Amino acid sequence: RVRLSDKAYQLIRHKIITLELPPKTPIDEQALMQDLQLGRTPIREGLQRLAAEGLVFLAPRRGMFVSEISITDLQKLFELRLVLEGFSARLAAERATENQLKAMDALIRRLEETADGDGKALMAIDEQFHELLYQAADNDLLANTLRRLHAQSFRIWHLVLDRISGVRGAMEQHIAITRALEAGDADLAESLVQKHVSEFQQQIKASL
Repeated sequence: RVRLSDKAYQLIRHKIITLELPPKTPIDEQALMQDLQLGRTPIREGLQRLAAEGLVFLAPRRGMFVSEISITDLQKLFELRLVLEGFSARLAAERATENQLKAMDALIRRLEETADGDGKALMAIDEQFHELLYQAADNDLLANTLRRLHAQSFRIWHLVLDRISGVRGAMEQHIAITRALEAGDADLAESLVQKHVSEFQQQIKASL
């Protein structure tokens, strides 16, 4: 069973990442309780985790707000992702379980059924794929760091989604990555993931 605080964390995080809760938006606990059908305690515990990740912040005497998106940190963000995502893929090629690889294959089948123009659906698949990759690497410290970096990347992507073309091509790179993981080819998996992250960065830069 999923703890209520974990559920609150995941649901609020999704709202922030997809910009349903835009940057600088005040956090209304009562509205979140009604929207998510959760109590005050799990909402507050979820918000505390999001504050630790830098997605929300507390302004003294003003309340809690969604954090701003820092475009100036874009280069630093992707420098870290390039190295750490590649390392995560290398570990996943060595440690992925059969069930994790099956879950990746299921995502690929969903990808094939998703319309090219449905950018949000394609991005949701991308988010789930990277989460599976982090789990397959079997290193909690690495996974938690990458989740935080990926969340910030996704906020930027949603910010410029209407100006980005070729989302489908980026998503289809997941197929090659999955095949490399299934083959246990750590070098290829690392290279493909780094290419995926690098091309994503170039798309973001071109759209700003």
